[in-house]
Amino acid sequence: MFKDTARMERAVGLDVSDRESTYVVVDAAGEVAEAGKVATTAPALEKEFRRLGQGVVALEVGPHSPWISRLLQKLGHEVVVANPRQVQLIAKGKRKNDRADAEILARLARADRMLLAPVQHRGQEAQEQLALIHARAHLVEARTATINHVRATVKAVGGRLPSCSAAAFAEKVREELPEGLRAALGPLLETVAEQTVRIRAYDRAVERLAQERYPETGALRQVPGVGTLTALTYVLTLEDRGRFAKSRQVGAYLGLVPRQRESGESKPQLHITRAGDVYLRKLLVQCAHYIMGPFGPATALRRFGERLAGSGNGARKKRALVAVARKLAVLLHRLWVTGEVYEPWHGCKEETMAA
Repeated sequence: MFKDTARMERAVGLDVSDRESTYVVVDAAGEVAEAGKVATTAPALEKEFRRLGQGVVALEVGPHSPWISRLLQKLGHEVVVANPRQVQLIAKGKRKNDRADAEILARLARADRMLLAPVQHRGQEAQEQLALIHARAHLVEARTATINHVRATVKAVGGRLPSCSAAAFAEKVREELPEGLRAALGPLLETVAEQTVRIRAYDRAVERLAQERYPETGALRQVPGVGTLTALTYVLTLEDRGRFAKSRQVGAYLGLVPRQRESGESKPQLHITRAGDVYLRKLLVQCAHYIMGPFGPATALRRFGERLAGSGNGARKKRALVAVARKLAVLLHRLWVTGEVYEPWHGCKEETMAA
């Protein structure tokens, strides 16, 4: 919880850049008491902010904000990490420079912390463990891009490679390459084979981490379509199961709820907010594809999606997938909090189950 702003004598705004950051101190009277620059390194920031004394410090979310916020909190400062997408004074200010941004951060923090739409960073341990998952995701994307390049190159000379999984691609298509392209594409197949080996190693590491450190992921894996990767990413991204008073709030946190732009009688239907973690949202939508797909078992979640999709067009089916992903996010949080046994037809009437 943030402290009462009325008791704050001053606030510091910190505009962070890669090499050098700018800070502005606004005093109790609302005047700029001090401004300066400091190197964006742990020793320099620690020295400068020890000198400034404890207080509230506001900075924008960014690549450096996790470690800087942890450093300043250890020094006794109250740190507010602002979401610039929600703070139009920063994002669309007419005087857009480092000092002006730092001053706006300080004034908003001094007036009301919630005006900065505060972001809560996860702990260092969770961040380091998520790095394992994100490294795997990067490697999967790189392998996909390489495979697509090989297929497109072969197709451009009138050839066609056989369909197969990404894991089997290098071995299955090696002999199918046109003679004139083997010198160019052969090394890429070796790269794909190496990437596959490394991805499997990441998969084993993810399994070990889930079993040894996060056994609660087992409750989440009860839901068909939710594997170890999704369950562990979910737990590490949310980090604290108690941070949400209601499980329904998870959908909004992960950007799976529609935007709102209501004015009078105008209530347009908008796309989802896409707030929160992009990769976790992607995994949940992939799970929704399985749940709604040909191999997904009959469950209340599937019936919910089918009712929304109906026999409509592709856009309606996409909205149904997002709605299933949102409902899945809520369900996973509920299972995580309670540790209950998953009931596929929980909340459904008997005639719905029979249908």
